[in-house]
Amino acid sequence: MPDRLRSLVAQELAMPADPRAAAMAVGLAARYPQAARAVLFYGSCLREENLDGRMLDFYLIVSAYRAAYAKKWLATANRLVPPNVFPFEHRGLIAKYAVLSEADFARLCSLEADNVSVWARFAQPSRLLWAADDLARQRAVAAIASAAPTLLELTMPMMPPGTAPGILEMWKTGFTLTYNAELRAERKGRSFSIVDGDPARYERFGLAALEEIARRRGVGPHGEVTSILAPDQAARRWRTLQRRGKWLSVVRLAKASFTYTGGIDYLAWKINRHAGTAIEIKPWQRRWPLIGALTLLPRLFRGGAIR
Repeated sequence: MPDRLRSLVAQELAMPADPRAAAMAVGLAARYPQAARAVLFYGSCLREENLDGRMLDFYLIVSAYRAAYAKKWLATANRLVPPNVFPFEHRGLIAKYAVLSEADFARLCSLEADNVSVWARFAQPSRLLWAADDLARQRAVAAIASAAPTLLELTMPMMPPGTAPGILEMWKTGFTLTYNAELRAERKGRSFSIVDGDPARYERFGLAALEEIARRRGVGPHGEVTSILAPDQAARRWRTLQRRGKWLSVVRLAKASFTYTGGIDYLAWKINRHAGTAIEIKPWQRRWPLIGALTLLPRLFRGGAIR
């Protein structure tokens, strides 16, 4: 992979974060002394100056699932439907963290992924707040450096034919496609605001990602960067990603009712925050969170809270 993209990723991952988030990452790694390899901080809280009352987002990268869990069923669940998601509290801050093995993290940032959830997030800014050693750091950088090329390579064939779209337009189209491939609570236009919030960053990373794609795929007769997929193939791929992504979201939601204490309340909080709804969880839904979460889904679709 060209040094330019990997260098950009390494520099961004090493940028400072809120000291409380950094301390939280160290505390999270300490819970998995035999397995923790890296802790990544991502999401909207990266841009927040005050973390009080916010839900922070982390990815915990582990060597292997069996090394991470004392309970075999948790390792099996993580392997079959990655990632597992858990709550975490540290010195007055609250967070949720997703667990992936190094191998799964690398795969899910690449074109080999069968869903968008990981590469769509790590094509955006993140911070590497803790690493077990230099090899763990290098592997995290290498995996994340695959995310932007994955997004853009799948997006290029979906751009209007006969046009020469700018790199920012490609990013916006790509994020719109990824939001349509998951059950997301964010308002319409969120995919545009991500890029508009830091266009210079997406320009730099986008051009470096296109260089990587050109290195792998070559260029067309007029110097254009080509994709591995023709437009009709890309359209089919996105339809598959959308179908699989929404079903995976439902399965992960059901799984989280077992692994995430208060998971149904968190789901309602996130939807209300992003979609402006006023969903209230009833006592019976907390008592049987799996059934409660599943019965909530039709209401969310009807109300437009999830698109």
